[in-house]
Amino acid sequence: MSRPQVRRGLLEFARSFVGIVRLLQILLGAGLWVTIAANKYEGSIHFVLFVAVLFWLLTLALYFVTLLDKQDLVPLVGGERWLLSNMVHDIAATVLYLPAIGVMVHKTEKNSFCNLEQYKHYCLYKVYLTATVFTGLCAFAYLLSAVYSIIRKCRGSRPLSDGGGTPTGTLNL
Repeated sequence: MSRPQVRRGLLEFARSFVGIVRLLQILLGAGLWVTIAANKYEGSIHFVLFVAVLFWLLTLALYFVTLLDKQDLVPLVGGERWLLSNMVHDIAATVLYLPAIGVMVHKTEKNSFCNLEQYKHYCLYKVYLTATVFTGLCAFAYLLSAVYSIIRKCRGSRPLSDGGGTPTGTLNL
């Protein structure tokens, strides 16, 4: 494959729906775990941080493997199973982000008392509120990707389209 074809393939994936959603998942996940890790946290927040970091790393790996079109080199889950692997990843992320949302909502409500102007001590309310928003957005991004993967799997993994209805490639995401 020549250099212009490789560049075209990279741009094709980066501009595709899956490429954009994966990049969004990476950015939102990084925002979530940086928000939590940069502040004092305890207890059940460890679970949220675990989910955020785990799926941030997995999504980053999926993004670059797909971007470089090296799915066939991944043992057990690559090649013909790549779409199924991505679908399972997205469903697992969605399922684990749901209790993480519950944890963040609980922690936010528990710290809502310190959202008063008169409260002068260190308050985690805004941190937890920000993390709750990031957690919800992450769950939505993974759900969106999971639904898209399920639709593609049911349709038999049709080629990607450039928006005009003409196939531009056959990336098996």
